[in-house]
Amino acid sequence: MPRQIHIRKGRLSAITGADKGRGWELDSDVVRIGTNLANEVVLQDGTVSRRHAEVVRTPHGVILRDTDSTNGTFVGDLRIREVFLTPETRFRVGQTEMVFAPQDEVIVITPSDKSRLMDLVGESMAMRQVFSIIERVAPTSLTVLITGETGTGKELASRAMHRLSKREEGPFVVFDCGAAPESLIESELFGHEKGAFTGAVASREGVFEAAHGGTLFLDEIGELPLDLQPKLLRVLEQRELRRVGGSKVRAVDVRVVAATNRDLLQEVRAGRFREDLYYRLAVVELHLPPLRDRIEDLPMLVSHLLSRAQSGGARVRAVEDQVIALFQAWRWPGNVRELANVVERAIPFTDGPIVTLEALPEAFRSGHPRSPGARAVQTTADMPFKDAKEKLIEAFERQYLVDLIERHGGNVSKAARAADMDRKSIARLMRKHGINR
Repeated sequence: MPRQIHIRKGRLSAITGADKGRGWELDSDVVRIGTNLANEVVLQDGTVSRRHAEVVRTPHGVILRDTDSTNGTFVGDLRIREVFLTPETRFRVGQTEMVFAPQDEVIVITPSDKSRLMDLVGESMAMRQVFSIIERVAPTSLTVLITGETGTGKELASRAMHRLSKREEGPFVVFDCGAAPESLIESELFGHEKGAFTGAVASREGVFEAAHGGTLFLDEIGELPLDLQPKLLRVLEQRELRRVGGSKVRAVDVRVVAATNRDLLQEVRAGRFREDLYYRLAVVELHLPPLRDRIEDLPMLVSHLLSRAQSGGARVRAVEDQVIALFQAWRWPGNVRELANVVERAIPFTDGPIVTLEALPEAFRSGHPRSPGARAVQTTADMPFKDAKEKLIEAFERQYLVDLIERHGGNVSKAARAADMDRKSIARLMRKHGINR
């Protein structure tokens, strides 16, 4: 069956009042109505409050919600606090009668004819479908959840989405929910005021304020502590926040793109992730395939990574066929990030313009081609699956760290930046595996 995505759209029209005849095309999952210029629907009616009501999309339908307006929100003669909207339902805010009409689109995704989108490259069907989805979704205001294994390029996809959006001139801010100390995540997200906690010697904006007018990429959203999830949900719905220790409400205009390598629906079922936050984030879900499922992209990826890694010139131009064959047989547990590390490490060990097998890490040349831990597979086949898997992961982790630390001369900070990991995480794994600098 062809891949499809559901683009949630709608239209609000004013049929009486000062704005009679006006209409608003809506592609956001939360739409605010009022006289304040920060609203998505700004009315001229003097009997309408600054922030009067909002239309919110939920997994169960579209809700009209009064937001403590002075004159109330009515459906017929009934003043409502919250009500589900059906197609063509009329409602009144102040002296203005309005109607909401859903205009959702189900789009059949046809693969793009491109083999490159910003810094993403690939000729495979899977990647060309990814390009097509990004191109369709980027111009909207919809919140996007990017899923995929570690190293598949989730941040690159989010950057492409930002650069193809109406917010491209605004900031692009990255926040890794798994890297910040748990005690500081709330402050990092929403900012804090001076004296809010020990060490808060000055007021500071959080990443939501820093991303105002642009895009905020929330990486590893599945690592967000459960007690902070309702606070994030509130900011996503209300488009405003209070800094830690503050009382002032600050409006934020941010498009959120989140990413995770976890199965968030499984996390929801396990009680570790809020269902309402999941549905607020996954208005559109974009899955990035693992490298092993798009092996045909390897030659193009290697060429791209070679050119990107050589800032001092194109001394190394290609890799020999034997290297490509080995790459195509590898399982790539670290995906494109692992491939990039292997290619970059090989360049200094390459004497001529062609990367040979001798330039590859020892673990690559000595391992079985179907898997970096293939020799371990032979010794764990009689183990329970879970135990064997853990042993293989540990073997991969240790060899990856040994090569990484060696490549960066024992400098843990440089190694952490190259691996796109937090320094503390690298140090913790080194202690776990008994690796010394």
